[in-house]
Amino acid sequence: MLKSNVAWSIDKDSYTQGKESAKKAVVDLVQTKIAFLYTSVDSNVEQVLEGAKSELGTAPIIGCTSSAGIIVPDGFISSENGFTGILALGDPEMEVGVASSPRGKDPRETGRKVAIEAMKNAKKSDVPSYCYMVASPAEEEFYIKGIEDVVGRIPIFGGSAADNTVEGKWSIYTNNEIFPDGVAVAFFYTDKEMKNEYTGEYHETTNSGVITKIKGNRTLVEIDGEPAIKKYAKWTGNKLEALEGNNLLVTTITAPLGVKDRLGDLVAIRHPMFGNKDGSMNIGANLAVNTAVIQMEASVDELINSTGKTLKALNKEMKSEIGAYLLVHCGGRRLGIGDRIDEVVKQLKKEAKGIPFMTIFTFGEYGVKDHGANTTGGLMLSFTAFGK
Repeated sequence: MLKSNVAWSIDKDSYTQGKESAKKAVVDLVQTKIAFLYTSVDSNVEQVLEGAKSELGTAPIIGCTSSAGIIVPDGFISSENGFTGILALGDPEMEVGVASSPRGKDPRETGRKVAIEAMKNAKKSDVPSYCYMVASPAEEEFYIKGIEDVVGRIPIFGGSAADNTVEGKWSIYTNNEIFPDGVAVAFFYTDKEMKNEYTGEYHETTNSGVITKIKGNRTLVEIDGEPAIKKYAKWTGNKLEALEGNNLLVTTITAPLGVKDRLGDLVAIRHPMFGNKDGSMNIGANLAVNTAVIQMEASVDELINSTGKTLKALNKEMKSEIGAYLLVHCGGRRLGIGDRIDEVVKQLKKEAKGIPFMTIFTFGEYGVKDHGANTTGGLMLSFTAFGK
């Protein structure tokens, strides 16, 4: 049977944050098979890990920095000293293999590398049941392709490392590695049920167009032959000044863009992050020419209510008793929710019904919808339940 604990600390000393969290997280766990560890860019990540390892021993650790805080059953956790939170899973019948690597020359090849290493670390040669991934916010799609080159299309969930102000100060880490740019994975071998609910919970507007020009993978240059920012301004009624530079990131939280998968089961949100002087937009996920892009909408009330709605939908998906939740929530959505974050806490506690959960805030979310492809989006929710 799977058993889980959630623990956290905001001690002023980073080593103590890690140690206190880990000590509480492993209480009554016969075998700790994995510790999801999330901390702050305001904490000393190296010291947090050393403190956690002093209690966890050789149990696999995986995680990243979370934007501005975490949510646990005790509430929204954040402080000037930083924070650390751990979701620990114990199950004698589960095996977990963790592996990580900095980016290297080719992210797809790095994805292959960590997939092979994760299988080796789990002492397995067969395909895992599912995969948790954390990566830097840049090339997540290529890491996913590399993983799938090795194990095929298994469910992949998780989110990208984040900081508090989109400055690139984030970290990814496992037991013996800390780096800002790369990928880490946890392969799960188990017969227990796992389900992931992956959604933006935005609704479509009547504004849509065809992507006619991009630069690289993530710069949207033109929609319907027009500069992307001008097109977006026409759709939303915004003045161009409100869409310049970093203004674009905040302005678009309640009105982002979306792209549909081939069957229309999923609208993957594309978050415009930065408005360039040439009228192009930097986007938080990959784009493709000659595909449709849709302007999406959601009010702040809807962003808040979507958390409870999504967790309720996840509960309905699960056929077995639930042992734990890992709830990946976009850091941009949290920014839009602002000081109403306690309303999200109430929503999650209500639907979790006493089951341990950890909510982290990321700069990119991964998931799969209705037998589609594993993919990356921004401003999304990737909520996962682990069966007992």
